[in-house]
Amino acid sequence: MKVLITGCSGFIGSNLLERCLAEGWDVFGVDNMSNGHRKFMPRVICNVDFDDFVSRRSLREIRNNSWDVVFHLAAVPRVSYSVEHPVETNNTNVSKTIDLLTACRDCVGRVVFASSSSVYGGADVLPTPETCPKNPQSPYALQKSIVEEYLKLYSSLYKLDSACLRFFNVFGKNALGSSPYATALSAWLTAIKSGQPMRSDGDGTQSRDLCHVDNVVEACVLAAKHSGSLQASCYNVACGDRTMNNEIMKYLQSRYPLSVKLDAPWRPGDVMHTQADISKISSTLGYAPLVRVWEGIEKTCDWYDANWSWIQHLKQNI
Repeated sequence: MKVLITGCSGFIGSNLLERCLAEGWDVFGVDNMSNGHRKFMPRVICNVDFDDFVSRRSLREIRNNSWDVVFHLAAVPRVSYSVEHPVETNNTNVSKTIDLLTACRDCVGRVVFASSSSVYGGADVLPTPETCPKNPQSPYALQKSIVEEYLKLYSSLYKLDSACLRFFNVFGKNALGSSPYATALSAWLTAIKSGQPMRSDGDGTQSRDLCHVDNVVEACVLAAKHSGSLQASCYNVACGDRTMNNEIMKYLQSRYPLSVKLDAPWRPGDVMHTQADISKISSTLGYAPLVRVWEGIEKTCDWYDANWSWIQHLKQNI
């Protein structure tokens, strides 16, 4: 397999890059380092362009080569930032992505797009199937939804095959508490390691379908390997269950006895519950979670414990 990964040095991208190299694939990566870190890159490095994913070199690499798969993970991810800067984030998350897709039309076998569960908004149906109406509540969520629609259009007009993977609450190795993609777990571990209190919004009964990054990487690889046409289909990527914030905090307080919880008001607009219906991706791509929630939480804590000495300095050493 010959694959290209945008956002290859970010949280999810770096984990995917490591897996693709382990598969023995020929990998080209691109990342402008706005959210990535060289420290996350595997020692056995592939060909990487530290530039915008629609830089001249990146687009030339796409047009001048025959790629089996392009994994498009690069984005301006922070929801709150998208609310404050809708034009800027739209430029990267939509306009530049269209440039990328256009370059892919005649030389790429399949695009695997990193979409988001945020396209559902606060879904009333739990577990939430892909057929649930989309109701994006932020520019970021809307931008992900728009790219899904463009992929459907490009599938119809240009026969560009693709898959849209809607990631639910991803956590794990290389997820930093300061990251735009930070889940509550990574934010709480960062607070604990920094000697700060863990912020608990509301009464802690919010629940999330937490998905370890190994599961997300597995879904990406399965989408890449699938032999049939995927025709811009959308797939939930999650574990299919829910874990309450209070349950995670209780575990962290037992593991780190010196940790302190700080009660805080409810966050405006915060979704109370997320839970994915993963039957479609299971039946079509053969997906099953490799790492369940509590195993993943333990693995993430172990990673923070083993690597905190350099994690805390990453901002100064990008």
